[in-house]
Amino acid sequence: WEGLVERIKNPSRRIRIAICGKYVNLKDAYKSIIESFIHAGVASDAEVNLIWVSSEDIKHGGAERYLADIDGLLIPGGFGERGVEGKIDAIRYVRQNNIPFFGICLGMQCAVIEFARNVCGLADAHSFEFYRDLKHPVIHLMADQEGVTELGGTMRLGAYPCELDRNSRSFDAYGAANISERHRHRYELNNVYRDMLINNGLLMAGVSPDQRLVEIVEIPSHPWFVGVQFHPELKSRLVRPHPLFRDFVKAAVAYQMKRVGEAPAPAESVDVTRARR
Repeated sequence: WEGLVERIKNPSRRIRIAICGKYVNLKDAYKSIIESFIHAGVASDAEVNLIWVSSEDIKHGGAERYLADIDGLLIPGGFGERGVEGKIDAIRYVRQNNIPFFGICLGMQCAVIEFARNVCGLADAHSFEFYRDLKHPVIHLMADQEGVTELGGTMRLGAYPCELDRNSRSFDAYGAANISERHRHRYELNNVYRDMLINNGLLMAGVSPDQRLVEIVEIPSHPWFVGVQFHPELKSRLVRPHPLFRDFVKAAVAYQMKRVGEAPAPAESVDVTRARR
């Protein structure tokens, strides 16, 4: 335990990860994410300095103005149309500049929209959550949510299984092909567009056991680009940092080292589980 505290207080490096959302003026809205970055930072012996960026500021001022000197970008979950275009613009910027990206729930859906627009050429791609009259609703209402009028407590909630592609970064992170993660959503990737997205380079890295729901998307050609439909921050612990947060921070460290021209350090495995003794 003393060793963990020492790493938190005196990390060997500091990295800058931007959180782009619309609740950034009330940071406790992202409390679980903040804590997950502390856990993941310990695993990489790095302090994660969070840069809070309003998605509405990016919408009006452009992504480069706010994201030019970051080592990674996280787009968290949320509801409603406000700020979505700023999130999409932020994702485009980090995708094109090979900056590590992690999208959670709505963050993953925004990544799909951005990819559909700017890689697949569907300029008007969007989510059915925000606009009903869409030519390309690449994010759509889940089939079992159709006709639901009572919104309280009727979302896809709780833990659900997921099968990982063995050639994915997610599989590398978890070290397992079958996982279980906690959900809170009612919209999903529209399977009508699944083949088009795949053919243009988006990997369906995790799917439900019946293959109906896409749980994780990745861009294999990108240094680290992962979007998940679930909420991994809810399962992270100090002595058990969530695998995806851990590897995202690791990728951000590698990006920073490359950006400043620093030679990579010898690989080191941080045994945070020793604290259980």
